[in-house]
Amino acid sequence: MSSKEYVIIRFESRGKRFEILVNPDKALEFREGKNIPLDEVVHGDFIYRDAKKGLKASPEEIREVFGTDDNRKVIEEILRRGEMQLTTDQRRRLLEAKRRMIINYIARSAIDPQTQKPIPPSRIEAAMEQAKVSIDLYKRVEEQAMEVVKALSKVMPIKIAKAIIKVRLPKEHASRAIGVISRLGDVRKKNFFQDGSAEIELEIPAGMQSEVISRISSITKGDAVVNIVEVK
Repeated sequence: MSSKEYVIIRFESRGKRFEILVNPDKALEFREGKNIPLDEVVHGDFIYRDAKKGLKASPEEIREVFGTDDNRKVIEEILRRGEMQLTTDQRRRLLEAKRRMIINYIARSAIDPQTQKPIPPSRIEAAMEQAKVSIDLYKRVEEQAMEVVKALSKVMPIKIAKAIIKVRLPKEHASRAIGVISRLGDVRKKNFFQDGSAEIELEIPAGMQSEVISRISSITKGDAVVNIVEVK
């Protein structure tokens, strides 16, 4: 499907039907909380009673159901709460995309509690097939991932965890690198020392330990000392 193809999102309330035209890929990303301009998601600023026939909803109908004359607010509500009218092929493709998003989220967030190590996406995917996990197109990735992990725990050791890492930065990199490193996780502590060096403690998704440590090494040209304090 090209980015110029649009599908209908339908929302029904109080016996009335409202429809908007959207890019399905962008609509799903918007629902996941990504900061996407509404104009990239929705085709036009129109709210229809029947999009296929080009029949627009009246201002009175919109006001009665949504309590506002602000079309943009109404469009956002329909976008978040409505149901996409998809063909079988479109639904299959979008479900597969959602499935990949969930797998990647779990791979970043989960560990094998027996080894305390991240779990490769391929292993998560195989376990999802074994557990016969089904994907809901409209549930948010984070919410659905928690349900998937619960199902996977019946066929493999897995848990969502956080890792605490401590990074010691030599003075050559401290002032330049600490701001960048701060954005790699949630900062728990940050200290600057008289010799110009610094130390920062981050909380990160446990599955991202290798990725974050590799990034820190790249930022500091391998001069930082990184220790995993705790995995919880």
